[in-house]
Amino acid sequence: MPSILVIGNGAREHVIAETLARSVHHPKLFAFMKSNNPGIAAHCLETRMGSYGDLEGITAFAREKGIDFAVVGPEDPLEKGVVDALAAAGIPSMGPRREPARLETSKVFTRNLLKKYGIPGNPAFRVFSSITGVREFLKELDGGAVIKPDGLTGGKGVMVQGDHFDDVDGALAICENILEDSGSVLVEAKLDGEEFSLQCFCDGETVVPMPAVQDHKRRFAGDRGPNTGGMGSYSFSDHSLPFLRPEDTAEALVITRRVAEALRGETGIPFKGVMYGGWIATAEGVRLLEYNARFGDPEAMNVLPLLKTDFVDLCRSIVDGTLSDLEVAFERRATVCKYVVPKGYGLPADHPDAASRESRIVIGQAEGVNLYYSSVDKREGGLYMTSSRALGVVGIADDIVEAERRAEAAIGAIGGPVDHRVDIGTEDLIRRRISHMKALRG
Repeated sequence: MPSILVIGNGAREHVIAETLARSVHHPKLFAFMKSNNPGIAAHCLETRMGSYGDLEGITAFAREKGIDFAVVGPEDPLEKGVVDALAAAGIPSMGPRREPARLETSKVFTRNLLKKYGIPGNPAFRVFSSITGVREFLKELDGGAVIKPDGLTGGKGVMVQGDHFDDVDGALAICENILEDSGSVLVEAKLDGEEFSLQCFCDGETVVPMPAVQDHKRRFAGDRGPNTGGMGSYSFSDHSLPFLRPEDTAEALVITRRVAEALRGETGIPFKGVMYGGWIATAEGVRLLEYNARFGDPEAMNVLPLLKTDFVDLCRSIVDGTLSDLEVAFERRATVCKYVVPKGYGLPADHPDAASRESRIVIGQAEGVNLYYSSVDKREGGLYMTSSRALGVVGIADDIVEAERRAEAAIGAIGGPVDHRVDIGTEDLIRRRISHMKALRG
């Protein structure tokens, strides 16, 4: 009975704890969270609350409970060096150390890594430490520009031409603001295509893919409104997506394997954890949007419920560097994840629906779905929402139509001032994705 520490407090960590708990090894689970997630706590013998920057507190808790290994969910503790701190205490982690985690925590590092090692996948890009030369480069990008700060932004920091600004002057104003805050700005070519997520297990040498998933960042149906942490996602039973060609995921996997090798060469430290690539399929092939150094949220909720391989064995193989000896398999089923959020989620603080962020949520009979708590607060009076996403609802079935129907039906049984994207996983949305790629590829 191994003792395992889960670090994190969202829906991603809820599904991680659930997947560990169903292991034949019957692990003893503990969690370190910055707020109390009742879904995670239900699987744990004990939980501890605190800041992810409290490395001494996390390490002391791990020592006290005799932890065999930790599983790190979110990016914040990775950036703060929690894996390094635990390693210094003799406790390994399923999660990368701080240097290889720069794959996510520094977009500039990743673009330069691919460029240095001759790895394909980068769009045209330049990094600026001052506004000098930005106007000229923007004019070179005929198809439009994407502007990114270097560090972590919770999935909400990317500024896209046509959505967040209209012309060169608008782009320059955004660049100046980012430069004031962080000292560097990344300017890239805007790409036309369809996005997909390919998460991969990695022990530093071996890279094993999970089913492909499509996430939806926009707040409202029809891909309208502001970017969010992710309003939901879907996957198909064949582990691909209907707008992708087999060579799209194959190309993304080859690039990820080369990046794992380059990371080891650049940092001298093997990447152990999840390398999650955000990709876009274009007329010219796949291009890398960004890498994350952990499971996606919501994408973890699509893939982990389908995992047939014992998750404790899988985590151990990553920690020990023996992933090549393990067969990793997933069920051939479709999934649709829809996030239930407060009506005011993603809207200005003075919006009439803003008060919904602190409201009570009531979960009725939800059959045939998996429920994962995200940013909720369990009090004496019940379950209350916060300003972020509240609940991930996942329908799983033999086909996408039934998976979407189950998710939508379950959301209908949830009471409170809540909202969700009704279009995620629907036939109409997927048909538009397919038509878009057909038009691009002729």
